[in-house]
Amino acid sequence: MTAEQQISDRRWMSMALDLAAQSAAVGEVPVGAVLVNEDGVFMAGAHNAPIAEHDPSAHAEIRVLRAAARLAENYRLTGSTLYVTLEPCVMCVGAMLHARVSRVVYGAADPKAGAVESLYHLLDDSRFNHRIMAEGGLLAEQSAILLRDFFRVRRAQQKGKA
Repeated sequence: MTAEQQISDRRWMSMALDLAAQSAAVGEVPVGAVLVNEDGVFMAGAHNAPIAEHDPSAHAEIRVLRAAARLAENYRLTGSTLYVTLEPCVMCVGAMLHARVSRVVYGAADPKAGAVESLYHLLDDSRFNHRIMAEGGLLAEQSAILLRDFFRVRRAQQKGKA
């Protein structure tokens, strides 16, 4: 990977982290995502919103894929790169495969629901007719801190209610 690509990856992941912080600020699990096209041009950004949207599928990745597909007027997002602060779950990996995302870059691993390397290794399954390159661990500590802080506050609030 070139130095230019590393700088670009950090830039987009930083934007995803900002979106994750916005998610936490409105009481949603702090996960943010950004999608850029094959030319490295921003297409869409989103954060988790299942509570606000009353939609269990309103993960940051799904919301960003929907927004980018509307913009592109095509559900195929070939050549795109998705940056997300937390390792994608099974649902989100499935959506990325159907959208033909070329690359996913994520921050923190998700030992409870991660479908790239932690719990499942879906992108390694040769039975799928599309391949997505995956890179984990970019700004992972910052992503993990957002999540830890969010859940620490939530647990404290729930303790106070008991």
